[in-house]
Amino acid sequence: MRHRARRYSACLCAAACAVTTGAAPAAAVTDGAHYRLAQQVPLPGDEGWDYLAFAPESHRLFISHGTRVLMVDAARLRVVGEVGDTPGVHGIALAPDLGRGYISAGRAGTIVVFDLKTLARLQEVRASGENPDAILYHRGARRVFTFNGRGRNVTAVEAVSGEVAGTIALDARPEFAASDGAGPVYVNLEDKNSIAVIDPRDLKVMSVWPLTGCEGPSGLALDRFARRLFAVCGNKVMTVVDAVSGRVLGSAPIGAGVDAAVFDPAARLAFASCGEGVLTAVRVNPDGAPEVAQSVPTQRGARTMALDPRTHRIFLVTADFGPPPAPTAEQPHPRPPLLPGSFRLLVVAPGKSAR
Repeated sequence: MRHRARRYSACLCAAACAVTTGAAPAAAVTDGAHYRLAQQVPLPGDEGWDYLAFAPESHRLFISHGTRVLMVDAARLRVVGEVGDTPGVHGIALAPDLGRGYISAGRAGTIVVFDLKTLARLQEVRASGENPDAILYHRGARRVFTFNGRGRNVTAVEAVSGEVAGTIALDARPEFAASDGAGPVYVNLEDKNSIAVIDPRDLKVMSVWPLTGCEGPSGLALDRFARRLFAVCGNKVMTVVDAVSGRVLGSAPIGAGVDAAVFDPAARLAFASCGEGVLTAVRVNPDGAPEVAQSVPTQRGARTMALDPRTHRIFLVTADFGPPPAPTAEQPHPRPPLLPGSFRLLVVAPGKSAR
């Protein structure tokens, strides 16, 4: 996530890293769908938040929340467990083939390994860079990657043994990453307005692609069938990139304060969750040009999300904020405080639009 990690309104979506296997969808399953904010569910705790991740196999939603990760039953929309003692938690990577999950605890500088069924803590691994933020599991390489914001590098960890396999220098501040679990790992470089392409086996940067027209890229999603990347940018655009050549294919306007992107392969839509209180859905026309399909009102601060690819529901979290304190020399732009008891889950769902 952007280096708002200590900020309450923060932060994007390890769900964009989840791999949907199988053949390419033959047709959009949500043609004519009109997305809406369908439900709100109170959640425990008054801390800040960051990425969310969804496990289709168990229908569980994982939410980073201050110093813990909440696990929510997505059918009943109820908290059914948590992984505690994860200081400064940012992201969650899921490895269902191994029965494990991996959490980036940014303040501790560690990766917490846990059992996906019992949530039991299995191991802690020290990251090789400061402030591990986004995290991704690459099934083909059987490695976990943390993208270390202040370290300006990537830590690669053997998913089974927990041993550090290597460190990839970026000379840039990595943000969110995406992969199909078989080919390269793509990661946004926030301060270089570009995407780095990483070989997950040789642990080297193969290419760096400029994101023309994109400033401060954060969230990133991949259409593994059409080989397109969707990078969401701080200057209120979603930039679409050819995932083979790196060529920028176009851009579409989105809301302000974006932090996450996901792609729904059946709906053929890319989504950008924006902290101003809007979820932007973008489609790519047959001629390759992206355009806005819908702007869905959400709520202020709802800037990270996860997708359930079966139901096409999108999960976001936010809270209410009080007035910011007076500026000081040490904090010229103080953050507004979270209002106690206001942390909640938002569910955006598709329904047939009126015609």
